[in-house]
Amino acid sequence: MPLDFQGDLNPQQLRAVEECKGPCLVLAGAGSGKTRVITYKLAYLITKRGIAPSHIMAVTFTNKAAGEMRSRVDALIGADLSRKGLWIGTFHSLCGRILREQIEKLELGYTNRFVIIDEDDRTRLVRQVLKELNMDPKTYEPQKIVYRISDAKSNLVGPEELSDYGYSYIEKAAATVYKLYQKRLQQGNLLDFDDLIALVIRLFDKCPEVEEYYSSKFEHILVDEYQDVNKMQYELVKRLSKMHGNVTVVGDDDQSIYAFRGANSKLILGFEKDYPGATVVKLEQNYRSTQSIDRKSTRLNSSHANI
Repeated sequence: MPLDFQGDLNPQQLRAVEECKGPCLVLAGAGSGKTRVITYKLAYLITKRGIAPSHIMAVTFTNKAAGEMRSRVDALIGADLSRKGLWIGTFHSLCGRILREQIEKLELGYTNRFVIIDEDDRTRLVRQVLKELNMDPKTYEPQKIVYRISDAKSNLVGPEELSDYGYSYIEKAAATVYKLYQKRLQQGNLLDFDDLIALVIRLFDKCPEVEEYYSSKFEHILVDEYQDVNKMQYELVKRLSKMHGNVTVVGDDDQSIYAFRGANSKLILGFEKDYPGATVVKLEQNYRSTQSIDRKSTRLNSSHANI
């Protein structure tokens, strides 16, 4: 059965789906059908615009959300998009894919057989580094050090830069640990989660031809939960979309649940300035309520979501 975009979407959703030229900001509160917009837009690009799945990148924040998105699009167009090359996943998984292909060009000693460490491994490595530096873990709590290193990486701040503006004792300690921590990662062919994105940006800086390749490859980029991006995720989207300029971001400018991870909700508010000429679409019909969304209200009246 052919897709019925007009029948399946309300006017605002349809406008967001059909807006395929240039940047597009979709402001969508809870229950307004933002997941529906992204999945239908992926289907629209492939079936109506003839865009090859391998030339589309769709980004979200969790593996579960990415898997659900892929399943919904597959159901819409009746195909297994994973075999057709659609890049769909989290920022970290997609950057990991780029690094598997390109990391050796950084010339930092990494190979494409690198191992990604989890948060427990990261904390253990920080403890090891503290021991090497004769720093008491009771004075310099490993988890606080881990947090400050992660925050620095999320803001694209290297060890030397962190040393320049560390004021408190824990910031100064983090700067010292950061240097040796990063050295140990490189020696072990290890990456932490922050490295997955930060090293892609570093790769683009070192090898402009690699940035040009991926920016040229991805004709369309779609980002869910844009209110939750941090500085390096924002920078990555900016770099990857610069060739074609077709970037659609969906987010709620009233909330940011990942602020503790470095998310900066101000970035979604500045989208129109960052991407001149952007189309802005507001999804104001709340499918979890019998009334339209009041963007200044947090009250939702029903649990039935049509997303």
